[in-house]
Amino acid sequence: MPSEETKESLIKVVEVGRTILHYGWIPLIIYVGYTRSTPQPSLIKLISPLA
Repeated sequence: MPSEETKESLIKVVEVGRTILHYGWIPLIIYVGYTRSTPQPSLIKLISPLA
């Protein structure tokens, strides 16, 4: 059976992973869409809604 220290470490890793996934999901989807599209839009058009 894992020790308490191992359980705490695993819980901490899972919490950090959830935070990274929470804040990184949408930027990842935008990046993948930007790099895989043809023709590739300019960065200014991607960032600015008025461009």
